Amino acid sequence: MLVHAKPKKRYAVQMPMTSLIDIVFMLLIYFLLTTNFMVDEGIKIKLPQARAAAPQTEETITVYVDSQGQAFIGEERLALDCLFDRLKEKIGGRQDELVVVRADRTVILNQAVKVMDIAKAAGAGRLCLATEKEL
Repeated sequence: MLVHAKPKKRYAVQMPMTSLIDIVFMLLIYFLLTTNFMVDEGIKIKLPQARAAAPQTEETITVYVDSQGQAFIGEERLALDCLFDRLKEKIGGRQDELVVVRADRTVILNQAVKVMDIAKAAGAGRLCLATEKEL
């Protein structure tokens, strides 16, 4: 009498999904936490409002003008005579450099125009006055 051995069932190869799911959740938590800490650096100002405001996407040099008319680059406060030298240094030899002036809505217009004039004299190829979208 011949006895045939029963063929053993082969197990299909399975990927360990638990560890992959853990990694996906860790990445999700990482990105959720880091996006909350990305803030625009600079001084606290209230921008003027405009209906046709569009988001600025390219890398720029930003000059802030607060409500007292003082000029800032980042957190550094600069006198208007030092602003020219600092902007000239930041612009370098680039002729098509964009300088954005973010002036507080309560600042006297003359102060914002002075900052724009200094930026143009320092070699800025393009100037932009920042606004926020009106609701």
